[in-house]
Amino acid sequence: FAAQRHVLTYMEDAVSQLLENREDISQYGIARFFTEYFNSVRQGTHILFREFSFVQATPHNRASFLRTFWRCFRTVGKNGGKYSSICCYLLTAQEYHCLLQLLCPDFPMELTQKAARIVLMDDAMDCLMSFSDFLFAFQIQFYYSEFLESVAAIYQDLLAGKNPNTVIVPTSSSGQHRQRQPPNDCNPLEGVEASLFYQCLESLCDRSKYSCPPSALVKEMLSSVQRMTFYGFLMALAKDQGINRALGALPDKGDLFLDPAMDQELEKLVAQVSGLSLSGPASSSADTSNMPVRNSPRINSPWKPLHHRRKMDAESEGSNEETDSSEN
Repeated sequence: FAAQRHVLTYMEDAVSQLLENREDISQYGIARFFTEYFNSVRQGTHILFREFSFVQATPHNRASFLRTFWRCFRTVGKNGGKYSSICCYLLTAQEYHCLLQLLCPDFPMELTQKAARIVLMDDAMDCLMSFSDFLFAFQIQFYYSEFLESVAAIYQDLLAGKNPNTVIVPTSSSGQHRQRQPPNDCNPLEGVEASLFYQCLESLCDRSKYSCPPSALVKEMLSSVQRMTFYGFLMALAKDQGINRALGALPDKGDLFLDPAMDQELEKLVAQVSGLSLSGPASSSADTSNMPVRNSPRINSPWKPLHHRRKMDAESEGSNEETDSSEN
C-alpha cells in the first residue's frame, strides 16, 4: 500500500520541508506541520508553485496539477460566458505554457509543445487552440508521458516494418524525452495495422511500471479501425471520455466550465472588492489609525513561501519602527 500510494515520496518531501523551514515551524509545532502537509496532499494543493520534478513525481501529483490548472484557468475557455470580458478564447502554445508556469515556474516547454502537436497534428505551433482542446490533450501528454514515449518507439518500429519483440519502457521520468519523428522513408499518414498496434500496446501496459490508460478502452478504440496513425491515436486518447473518467482529474467535456464551488468563491471575492470600492470614499475622511492592520487570521503553511512571507513581514515591521522612531 505504501509503495502504491508513494507514501515514501511524501514523507521524504515533508522531512525536507521541515528541515528547510525548521525555525518557522518550531513556532507552531512539528505535529501541526505534518497535519497541514498531508491535508494539502489530500486536497491536491501541495503541488502549487513547486518544482517540476516534484509535480510529476507521482500520479496523484500529476492529477492534482491537472485539476488545479483546470480550476484556475477554466474561464479562459468561456466564449461569451460570465467572465468572457476579461478572458481570451483562443491561445497559442506559448501562451498556454505561460499559464502553466504560473503554477510551476520551471515547467518544461517541451511537454507543452507535445500537447499542442496532439491538437494541431504537428502543424504550425503558433496556431490558436481552444482551452478544452488543449486541456484534454495536455492531460494525456502529461499524465501518460512515459507511456506515450514507449508508444512512439513502437509505432516507429511498426512503420519501418519491424515487429517489436521487446517493450521499450523509459527508465527515467526526468521529462527529457526523444523527439517524435517518424522515419522519412515511410508515409506516417498511412498509419499502422490497428490490431498489431494493439498487441504491442497490450504487452506494454502489462510490463510498464508507469501509468497506462485502461487496456480495455484502448482495445475498444483500436478495434473500430483497420489502421491508425500515431497522432490519430493520441487525439483519440484525448477525446475518449472513458479514459478521462478513469484518470479522474477533469470533469466530462460538457461540464468543463462548471465549478459551482469556485464560482461561489469568485462571487464572494467580487462582492468584497465591490464593497471596499463603495466604502472607500466615505471612509477616507476617517482616522486611518483606527483601522485594523489585519482583519483575517494568518494561515500557516509548511512550504517555502511561508518563510519568505514571514521574512517580508519582519522587514516591513522593522521599517515601521524606524519610521515611528524618526517621527519621535
